[in-house]
Amino acid sequence: MDHMITVQLADTTGHTTMMLSPADTVEAIQQNSGGGAWIYADNQLIQANQVNEENLSTVSSVRILPGLVGG
Repeated sequence: MDHMITVQLADTTGHTTMMLSPADTVEAIQQNSGGGAWIYADNQLIQANQVNEENLSTVSSVRILPGLVGG
């Protein structure tokens, strides 16, 4: 069985949980990383532009969250 990653995508309407391959996870990160989104791979903050299939090969979960602004 291929490696699958639990991906949680949060936005203003709530969140969606998906099971994706590393390639599909990279695509989801690229599509949803605009607007200052924060991306966590196994609870470590990562940079969207530094993500590829290889460095997601051992990751079990990814969270894509809207950027938080303190005020």
